[in-house]
Order: sequence, then structure tokens, then C-alpha cells
Amino acid sequence: MSSPRQSAHSRTTASVHPALARLKDPDLLKSDAYIDGDWTPADSHATFVVNDPATGAQIAHVADLGAKETERALIAAEIALPEWRRKTGKERARIMRHWFDLIMQAQDDLGAIMTAEQGKPLAEAKGEVAYGASFIEWFAEEAKRIDGDVLSSPENGKRLLVLKQPIGVCASITPWNFPIAMITRKIAPAIAAGCTIVVKPARLTPLSALALAELAHRAGLPKGVFNVVTSKNSSDVGNVLTSSPRVRHLSFTGSTPVGAKLMAQCAPTIKKVALELGGLAPFLVFDDADVDAAVEGCIASKFRNAGQTCVCANRIYAQDGIYDTFVEKLTAAVSKLRVGNGFEPGVAIGPLIEDAAVAKVERHVEDALAKGGRVTVGGKVLHGRFFEPTVVADASADMLVAQEETFGPLAPVFRFKDEADGIRLANATDFGLASYFFARDVGRVWRVAEGIEAGMVGINTGLISNEVAPFGGVKQSGLGREGSKYGIDEYLEMKYLCLAGM
Repeated sequence: MSSPRQSAHSRTTASVHPALARLKDPDLLKSDAYIDGDWTPADSHATFVVNDPATGAQIAHVADLGAKETERALIAAEIALPEWRRKTGKERARIMRHWFDLIMQAQDDLGAIMTAEQGKPLAEAKGEVAYGASFIEWFAEEAKRIDGDVLSSPENGKRLLVLKQPIGVCASITPWNFPIAMITRKIAPAIAAGCTIVVKPARLTPLSALALAELAHRAGLPKGVFNVVTSKNSSDVGNVLTSSPRVRHLSFTGSTPVGAKLMAQCAPTIKKVALELGGLAPFLVFDDADVDAAVEGCIASKFRNAGQTCVCANRIYAQDGIYDTFVEKLTAAVSKLRVGNGFEPGVAIGPLIEDAAVAKVERHVEDALAKGGRVTVGGKVLHGRFFEPTVVADASADMLVAQEETFGPLAPVFRFKDEADGIRLANATDFGLASYFFARDVGRVWRVAEGIEAGMVGINTGLISNEVAPFGGVKQSGLGREGSKYGIDEYLEMKYLCLAGM
């Protein structure tokens, strides 16, 4: 398929960033929004700046759209809907599989774009590209397996059937911490189900979303099926997406307060909503655990993406019997983590996304120290947005780290007495997204896994995310599930048929 029509400003200026100047495919760098198969500047020609969080350098000026352009994107999605949903699942799957292949072929370039705008280490960014692509591959396969049902009728002469049909035009608002995976995890099931969608990516990381759109176009995804609206003003775009009667489903990943606001705004038009919200993940290490494995799992869970994930271990609990050993070994492991620009070889911890994120980590460390905590490694800003990976021992429930997500490379370690105490502490929050624990006793594994109030539980591992498993939380951590065979149900409506006169 030929490249979409480009505006005069569609290609972004990459010369200011050496890594992006070396892209194998520079056409992946875009600065205009993608609506109805075309690259679209703002009506006002306004733009906003995208910066490299590692250096502060300007990467691009991206189109700053508003309410009118968002409405046009929804109209484009609505017009595209009838033809797209008429396609068979196999036809949709063929296009999606081609899209997956193109993403994987562009893995190096997409990783470089992500590291430049988001800051995570390049190897980690490339890993996210593969992870994000896996949802397109998975749901391409699921598109062929949208099955209905035939029910046993309680009456002679009647046949009862259930159809599953696409819900309609969808909208998605995505975060900056996983600028590819959080988009594909939402759009892949929607498109596979036969829906069309409008995506509003985070203002801090729009370039990855636009590169995905370019590859979708090359794969043959029809115009209007996938639209990307870029804007620095989330409320202007969000108000249109939540209020428009054209939109039948809205998905959002972000904070609980914003999710609650979007849910309320969707109520007048009775939209279906899928919300992946805040987490305050507990990480428990029991006396019978393999402590070395627990330290490795804690590093993987806590410090990936510099601690900027919604499933990061935020509250780390070690049982009394192994507390000192665990803190000692965790401190030693954390001290070996290299901090630096994500493009530098061997870097494990990149920059935080913006100055406010640095200030929050500083505030949490200062609060912990004021309340009796003890920093065993790290604890300070190195320079710019780089914060030392930090361990705080003797953490207590009255500290900020026990009550709100840090979203940074800070690992507070709390004590707990026994199994019941550990479960109580893990559940002492309004949130319930991810949770983790390390133990070897089989009975304990089952009791704790069933007792923890969370949508996901990692047992003897700090890495739980994949395309096959259902991702989502309970309590104030959200509604619905993404990924897995269950994820496509979010974008389908059941229709019951009662056929009489047989």
C-alpha cells in the first residue's frame, strides 16, 4: 500500500538527535496526526515540543490538535466501521499479521524512537517493541475465533442462538511509560473484533504511536480504522472522546483520579469503559523463600523502566527471619545497576520522564528518612532527571511510600511477622493491580495467592506480563482485562436470537 498523503510538516526533524538521524527507515518519524489515512496538521498549525528526557534536547514539534480535529477523527472511524466489520476475521487477521511483521522488521528503529522520547534503555525499548507486537499477533489469531453459541431451548419449536458482534467506534487514551505496548494492547483486540478506533497518545511520547500508524498504513489497514490524535491538552481531546455518542467504548491507562473522571464523563452516553489504573503493588518475601531468587525478582519488578510502571513492586515486605539478609543482598544488587542515557551500552536505569517525577521520588525519600527509614544505597539525584536506584530499610506504614505510587527507582523494605500479617499488609490499600510473593511451601503458595486482593499475582517471579495472560486489576485499580483470550470480549457485544416457528 502506498504511503499516506503527507503534509508539509509530516516528517519530523531528527537531525537534532544523533540516534534518530541514524534510523534505517527515517519515514517512521512523523510529526503530524494520522486521521482517515492521511497525515494531518492541527487546523491552527499549532505544535508542541517532544523532548529527550535524558538530555532535555528537542526531538520534534508535533501537531497539537483540538476538539474539532478529534471529532473529524471520530467521523472517519464511524465511516470506516461498516466495511471493516463486514470483513471476515480471517481477512482482518491477514492485515494484522502483516502489520506485526512490519513492526518486528522495524524493531531497531522503533526502539531508538522510544528511547529518544521516553528514556528507557535501548535493549528494554526493543523488548517493548516485541512485547507490543505480540498483542497484534495474538489478536490477529483471535480474530478468527470469535465464536457464538447455540443454547438448549426450554421450549419445543424454538432455537436459541448467541452472536458476538463488534461494539462499534472505540477510543483509547494511553500513557507515556509504555508508548507502544499500551497502544497495541488496546487497539489490537478492537481492530480484530471489527471495531474502529481513535487513539490519543501521551503528549510526552507521541512519536512511537505515529510510527505505529505509518506501519499500519503500509500493512494495508484501511483508512479510518486506526486514527492517532496528538495533543498536549488531554482534556480537550478527552472531553470529545467521552461525550461523543459515536464512541461506544473507551479504554484508558493512567491514574485512578483521571480514570474516575473519564468514567463519570462517559456515564451520560452509557459507554463501556475499560480502565487500567493505579497500582501499589506488594512484594512479599517469606522465610522459606529462595532469597537470591527473590532479590532477582525484586530487581526485575521494581527497577524496570526506572520504576515507572503500574505493576512495579511499590511496597516490599520481608519476613522477620530473612529481613536483614534480604536487605543486604538487595542493597548489593541495586548498587551494581548502572544509571545513564538509554543509548549507552550496559545502562539499566534511564532518566525519569520529567522534573515532577524526580521531585516526587525526592519527596518520598525525604519523608521516609524523616519517619525512621534508613537509606542503604542511593537516595539522591545524580544530575538532571537521573535518580540513583535506592533502597530504604526499616520502612513503615505511615510513610508516603506505603500510601502512594512512587513511580521511580525507590525500593522501601517493610517487615512482617507471619503469613496472616503479610496478607493483611498486602491488602491494606484501595488498589489491587499486581502483586508478588516468594515462597516454597506449596500450601502457603495457594493460601497467599488466593488471599491477596489483586488482579494479577506473580509467584516466585517479578515478571508477569505477556500477551496470553489477562492483564487488569480489582478495587480502584480498574475495570476489565487486556490481552489473553478474554481481552477481545471488551470489544464485542452479545446478541441473543430466539428463532420460533420451527
